[in-house]
Amino acid sequence: MLSWDGFESPLQSAKTAQKPPQTQNASTATTVADSKQAETFKPPVTPKTSATSKSFATIMAKVDHMDCGEGEAEIEMLGNKNRVTVEEKRMINCRADLNQLVPFKYDWAWQKYLDGCANHWMPQEVNMSADVKLWKSENGLTTAERLIVMRSLGYFSTADSLVANNLVLGVYRLITNPECRQYLLRQAFEEAIHTHSYQYCIETLGMDESEIFNMYHEIPSIAKKAQWSIAHTHAIADPLFKTGTPESDKTFLKNLIAYYAVTEGIFFYCGFTQILSLGRRNKMTGVAEQFQYILRDESAHLNAGIDMINQIKLENPHLWDQSMQQEARELILEGLYIEILYARDSMPQGMLGMNANIMEEYLKFIANRRLAQLGLAEEFKGATNPFPWMSEIMDLRKEKNFFETRVIEYQTGGALQW
Repeated sequence: MLSWDGFESPLQSAKTAQKPPQTQNASTATTVADSKQAETFKPPVTPKTSATSKSFATIMAKVDHMDCGEGEAEIEMLGNKNRVTVEEKRMINCRADLNQLVPFKYDWAWQKYLDGCANHWMPQEVNMSADVKLWKSENGLTTAERLIVMRSLGYFSTADSLVANNLVLGVYRLITNPECRQYLLRQAFEEAIHTHSYQYCIETLGMDESEIFNMYHEIPSIAKKAQWSIAHTHAIADPLFKTGTPESDKTFLKNLIAYYAVTEGIFFYCGFTQILSLGRRNKMTGVAEQFQYILRDESAHLNAGIDMINQIKLENPHLWDQSMQQEARELILEGLYIEILYARDSMPQGMLGMNANIMEEYLKFIANRRLAQLGLAEEFKGATNPFPWMSEIMDLRKEKNFFETRVIEYQTGGALQW
């Protein structure tokens, strides 16, 4: 019977032959081993005959002669090299080391970051089979409903890309608080998910991608929204733009108001309400479910943005003068009117339970809320919310049948509480 016992491979034989006889005792062996280990810590001698070694020797010399003072000098430009204290932290124009996350000054910013991480979702998790069947059915949706779906995806498919560009190229660079920056990184990722979601809907429904993605400069009501957002966020995207003067600080503050209070705080609400209304009537449920998750994200973005704006006002009261307050009011009212025009364009005939006039009342209600959040007087006295269920979606915890869809609180599996 064949056996591997006693078998020694040629490689093992060669290693055995190379081993010197072990005549020293255990103590001597340990001493020799320690001596060899100590030798390994001697600086390596680089042979000068090898071209590769010469190259590495040059790199070694460069690293050995690095001047760490250059990096320290850059930190000193932002402040001193002492440990950061809470009092030193500021929302803009901070002189403390921006690389030091703690101690936190704005606990709300860190909490929003944690909440964003817990509420993670991906578009592919949403079942779109019912939407596809309904969209391809000749009698599935009315002409008015189809127009709403097309207009919504046409605007949002590029709007979140514009939002992300402003966030990454301008806002993140100019906000000088580490915990707020941490949240902005999470927000930027969520904006990418939203853009992915709209693309997923468009592709799954088999829409003309060229038509949908070009609506932001071909459809006037959508073009106005996109152009307004670009015009009011363009300045801070310039790499040479810096805060630090009353004029530049005001420019940045106006950007934040246009970005958060209008683009995310008004421009998104007509489309969200239209699509979620369809979902409430059991139409385009997959698209509506994704819009529901996106609305939750955008509500968090809006609240974080308002908190940052108000914190800047508190730390820099000279910026919030009478002229700045008037400019902020005008920005919100301009955004309101543009969104009213969009409502009229996307709902020329209206649909069940909703038309342009009702939407205008809702948008005035939303504009009042934005003004109040900034500490400004309401513009439209007596404006009411004709869609109270929108507040439920944004503000209240609700449950769904687990076997039909995921819970609205779309937390990651590790964060779910049963």
